[in-house]
Amino acid sequence: MTPSPFVISIQSQVVFGHVGNSAALFPMQAAGLQVAAIPTVIYSNTPDYPTLRGRALPPDFFADLLQGARERDLLTRADYIVTGYIGSLEVAEMVADFVAEAKAVNPTLTYLCDPVLGDSGPGLYVPQPIAEVMRKRLLPMADIATPNPFELGWLTGRQIATVQDVEAARRDLDIRDDAHLIATGCILDTTQPGQIESIICGPHTDSAPSRHPTAHLPCALPGTGDLFSGLIVAGLARGQSLGEAVETAQSLTSRALAHAQALGAGEVVLSEADFRQALLSLGRTP
Repeated sequence: MTPSPFVISIQSQVVFGHVGNSAALFPMQAAGLQVAAIPTVIYSNTPDYPTLRGRALPPDFFADLLQGARERDLLTRADYIVTGYIGSLEVAEMVADFVAEAKAVNPTLTYLCDPVLGDSGPGLYVPQPIAEVMRKRLLPMADIATPNPFELGWLTGRQIATVQDVEAARRDLDIRDDAHLIATGCILDTTQPGQIESIICGPHTDSAPSRHPTAHLPCALPGTGDLFSGLIVAGLARGQSLGEAVETAQSLTSRALAHAQALGAGEVVLSEADFRQALLSLGRTP
């Protein structure tokens, strides 16, 4: 029997709600993937509530978890590594070392770097030294990078207003020549009214970026990007092309957002029946 695709997912975790691994873990598992979830921070909830408990993992504790992953031989077993929000500089450096080690011992794995730095409303919401680790160490190792327009603009010093701006940012970004950039949540000068787009820029300069529009729902909820990245990995692991995986991720993320909006929830909700059924169907893809 062929083993299920294996993912190491290194990002935040919350007790209540769905952000970081608390958003990405369930969809990947429901699609039939094995996931080793390593938290970078553990909080009681997202920062949008009046109180926030918990903290970034102490460096020695986080290092111990990584060592346990090594002892279980997860680096060579992994088909994918995903990284997201990181809450301390020491942990960021250890994540970069771990990804570099994994890529060295297992060069066939795919690394998706979601550089969770900030957004157009709050701006940069990690300390700049952490953002610099993402810029200088994590992104150069990525096979797939999924910044939003604010993050892409911060990383490259460019205003992201056109498809040409995304192409230029792909060239300016310090990622490998064969890596793919997915600029998520874009509203560009030629985006149709009522829509939002993901723009995929591939490694070949002679190929035009592919545009993937979807309905723009009037809500911005914590966990959306984490869910989206997890769904991209689920699609890829189930044999979809990158474009197909982005389309699947957009469709299912929109479904989760619409359900949350109907419930009046303040963050992504993953319990809607059709959403869960779609994940199970994805897991049955040969």
